[in-house]
Amino acid sequence: MLHGPLAGKIFAFSLPLVASGVLQQSFNAVDVAVVGRYATTQAIAGVGSNGPIISILVNLFLGIAVGANAVIANCLGAKDDDAVRRSVSTVAVVTVVSGLVLTALGYILARPILEAMSAPADVIDLAEAYLKIYFLGMPFMMVYNFGSAIMRSVGDTAKPFWSLLIATICNLALDVTFISMFRSGVEAVAWATVLSNGINAALMVGFLMHEKEPVRLRMTHWRVSRRYLGRMLRVGVPAGLQGMVFSMSNIFIQSAINGFGSAAVAGSAAALTFECYCYYIVTAFCAATIAFSGQNYGAGQYDRCRRTFGICMLYSVVLCGVCNLLIAWRQEACVSIYTTDPEAMRYAFTRIRTVLVFQSMASSYEIAGAYMRSFGWSVLPMVLTIFGTCVLRLGWVAVFARVEDTFRNLLLIYPVSWGITGVLVLTAAAVVSRRVFRRAPGATAT
Repeated sequence: MLHGPLAGKIFAFSLPLVASGVLQQSFNAVDVAVVGRYATTQAIAGVGSNGPIISILVNLFLGIAVGANAVIANCLGAKDDDAVRRSVSTVAVVTVVSGLVLTALGYILARPILEAMSAPADVIDLAEAYLKIYFLGMPFMMVYNFGSAIMRSVGDTAKPFWSLLIATICNLALDVTFISMFRSGVEAVAWATVLSNGINAALMVGFLMHEKEPVRLRMTHWRVSRRYLGRMLRVGVPAGLQGMVFSMSNIFIQSAINGFGSAAVAGSAAALTFECYCYYIVTAFCAATIAFSGQNYGAGQYDRCRRTFGICMLYSVVLCGVCNLLIAWRQEACVSIYTTDPEAMRYAFTRIRTVLVFQSMASSYEIAGAYMRSFGWSVLPMVLTIFGTCVLRLGWVAVFARVEDTFRNLLLIYPVSWGITGVLVLTAAAVVSRRVFRRAPGATAT
């Protein structure tokens, strides 16, 4: 990461991350597809409408994983092996605690959040059953996410991909097996996901225990370093809070979608899976920005930080945009994977044409925010993103009933908020990077 051309290395680093993101999303997407083939539209809605709820509870800890990635990358760039060991040890403890906390929160809050979202009466019991079982696998999911954050810091994105590929194949096989055996669609796919996440976690722990020093995981040396925990939290908590508030705004939009009935919920859930697939292209290059820029910032190579930002932004916009348009072009074939209900498909097509085709715009604020986090600035992108996306979306939902109350008009806020937020965060990134690099001693251009 510290020497030679960047474009090829960034692409090689990010491609397994994109594939890993697709596989991670496939856990839920496979559940939706299998239930769609073997059960009812209500069951599809029960499984597919839970994304915002899972996100709001999980994102704080995923943000801390981003903080861990940035801190370990900085320490590696500075060649401080002791700091890397202390950081990895701290991450191990945080992983266990966060997984247990999420399991408890998910089990307790599943029903209240669904009721607050006005989930349709014919969906809510199914959704609650799925969520309560799903959250039993949170400790496993946290092991994978924090473990992959450690590996990204040293440039290894291949092992997390292979781990996830094996787990995804297991999930598909268990989905079909459990549904055919027990004939209880929602509960069957939830248990399949929990067991597959367990396999994924076991593989990740095995990889980390055989990594080279200083990032090797040693089960007998788990300690919390207050210093490095504080650094992770300073970067990670704002990123996590941003994700949580972002998910809250999506919950309000999901509540409005629920008002259109179970066909709208099912159709929106089907289209949303493709948005999630494409969004992993963006998040992969966010991770590349943090890893490459973080190491080069630690090494004092600020020109390489700037070049990393430009390359990651270009890759993200182009590749995400191409995938968005390809899915929109073949929308009928794509949506039919999840549902063949004509009414649900109509809602899915509306979401694809209104939201998905503009999704690459989100690269502007996501990559710029990751760039600032790579050298420790996390609060500013959080504040700007919360205002530009969340506040605007909540405001739109509040006035939505006063304008033409259609499904398409509800969804228009997504491209509008992406554009406004992009302008805000890109401007902030330009100002902050100039200030940080000007103040830092020993700058080099290589």
